[in-house]
Amino acid sequence: MITASNVTLSYGKRVLFKDVNIKFTPGNCYGLIGANGAGKSTFLKILSGEIEADKGDISVGKGRIAVLKQDQFAYDEHTVLNTVIMGHKKLFDIMAEREAIYSKPEFSEEDGIRSAELEADFAEMNGYEAESEAAVLLNGLGIPEEMRGKQMKELEGGEKVRVLLAQALFGNPDVLLLDEPTNHLDLKSISWLEEFLFRFQNTVIVVSHDRHFLNQVCTHIADIDFSRLQVYVGNYDFWYQASQLHLKQRQDDVKKTQDKATELKEFIQRFSSNASKAKQATSRKKLLEKLTIEDMPVSSRKYPWVVFKPERPCGDIILEVKGLSKAVDGVQIFKDLDLIVRKNDKIAFVGGNSLAKTTLFQILAGELEPDEGTFRWGVTITNAYFPKENGDYFKSDLNLIEWLGQYSPPTEGESFARGFLGRMLFSGDEALKKTSVLSGGERVRCMLSRMMLAGANVLMLDEPTNHLDLESITALNNGLISYTEVVLFASHDHEFVSTVANRIIEILPNGCIDRDMNFDDYLEDADVIAERDRLCNGHAELSL
Repeated sequence: MITASNVTLSYGKRVLFKDVNIKFTPGNCYGLIGANGAGKSTFLKILSGEIEADKGDISVGKGRIAVLKQDQFAYDEHTVLNTVIMGHKKLFDIMAEREAIYSKPEFSEEDGIRSAELEADFAEMNGYEAESEAAVLLNGLGIPEEMRGKQMKELEGGEKVRVLLAQALFGNPDVLLLDEPTNHLDLKSISWLEEFLFRFQNTVIVVSHDRHFLNQVCTHIADIDFSRLQVYVGNYDFWYQASQLHLKQRQDDVKKTQDKATELKEFIQRFSSNASKAKQATSRKKLLEKLTIEDMPVSSRKYPWVVFKPERPCGDIILEVKGLSKAVDGVQIFKDLDLIVRKNDKIAFVGGNSLAKTTLFQILAGELEPDEGTFRWGVTITNAYFPKENGDYFKSDLNLIEWLGQYSPPTEGESFARGFLGRMLFSGDEALKKTSVLSGGERVRCMLSRMMLAGANVLMLDEPTNHLDLESITALNNGLISYTEVVLFASHDHEFVSTVANRIIEILPNGCIDRDMNFDDYLEDADVIAERDRLCNGHAELSL
């Protein structure tokens, strides 16, 4: 169990949270949510003791806290297996001292006494099972046996993240703090982690932008907003419904009070000089003085306005692809790809090779040439493309108004651009920001603005949820659900794919699988599983 008492933290005049009092109890998994900049990761650091709050106390008792480390280079000189076991520092130190004593050429009486003490502590901490436990964790997170003896510096970035996650999970910690644990995990590893956390008996506090993951693992949602932290019982979907209901009730209460005040003021103004009504006017004046009209608190949670409006519907021919093949650096990433896109298709491209999906989009957008095959867009089609890497669009030193003006109708001026940017959360002076200083999430919102202004009837989006907070992901998700024409997209967000797509195309090394169904049905379909197994020679797991 971990308890926060009267915790307050400010940066200058900006209050992140004030007088937070909360008890995180064993057996529960708390999803810590809030807008970008609300203080989620900072609050985790306060709980772990990495930073101190301005005031307040954190109490953990005698329990051990495990934290998902963010520094991928901290363990470069250690083996993968040892890095995992180092998640339980006391056990690892005992193992190191024990090994040092046993490696001595001569064994003194003091060594014998000390080794006996170490053996007792080692057994009490399940040290004899440490390596097998670490191996189970690594296997579940997709790190094969042949990697376990390698040094961390030999691993790729995504592999290091998985090892650091295994390190946090190791040794049954009393409190587990996880900041974006699903980053770099495939569907199989995420499913394994969901099952692990479901069975975990102690306290979990997790920050994640993955709504599906939060729905699967969370028993509670801890929401940072209005400079405070409020806990809701239930998963993310329950929090969303409950918080929206609470907000509406608050707005209704304020409106009723305002309407009552207006009614009383009108009566007083009308009858205050009327002798026969003067007593009633005085009575209403006293009632008006007792009324308290509370200002609605300003939320840090903002939803951009994401609405795609096609200028015309798609004709009968949308996109035809025949025999498309492409190799990158001598490696064949797809071959003989055939595809006919139909009206109302919302196609999610899935599969473990993200380069294959990105390359396909680049070819369809005219940025790359295929090695073989052809494709053609219908004459009625205008497409808008959201690339995974958008740096080329922001190399100029324009401000946001000037940047958006490049894509706005020629008849529209600065006021139009300011209005549009305001709806995408760039209000006031933020509209004058230089594009060279934008964050990843701000760039994504700019690229979505560009797409909306295109009026296209086919949208192509390659990982559009990267860098977005939950609010922006929700707004984009709803915008694509409401869109009436064709969408081609790739995303690692399970909830996003399952709620938008009505057709799934999985790109595999030896072909592809194409099914008209939603994503959750696709995952469970026996024919799909058998076809994937055939195309990958029995060694394939679906990944987004």
